[in-house]
Amino acid sequence: MTNLSRQQPVTILMIEDDEGHARLIEKNIRRAGVCNEVRHFSSGTAAVEHLFSDAREDGPVLVLLDLNLPDMSGIDILARIKGDERLKRAPVVVLTTTDDQREIQRCYDLGCNVYITKPVIYDTFAQAIRQLGLFLSVMQIPEAP
Repeated sequence: MTNLSRQQPVTILMIEDDEGHARLIEKNIRRAGVCNEVRHFSSGTAAVEHLFSDAREDGPVLVLLDLNLPDMSGIDILARIKGDERLKRAPVVVLTTTDDQREIQRCYDLGCNVYITKPVIYDTFAQAIRQLGLFLSVMQIPEAP
């Protein structure tokens, strides 16, 4: 089984309001052999409260971020993560249905590491997430400053 870091295990924070997408993402990440803890947040508010709480362990995190959340903008969450001294090195993978070029550019300008457009077709989406899982299993994640 794979672990995303040699040091402390990396926690995957999935910020996704669609329960079906969340299950599909986790299932296909597991199929790719990634066994890291996945914490799912269905609202931006809950995710932000967790990320910026003083009680949060400072272990490394990787964020899977949907941009289209009902309570707040994923772009605002991305900006807050990348603007925070403790979290700015955390890899952020944007997983969204939005393929607008200005939105993609804005996310990269704010510091997202990977931008993936969710395919509409189930099998294509599952395959894309499986490939993401393989990518996650080999990537290196920096320690928090």
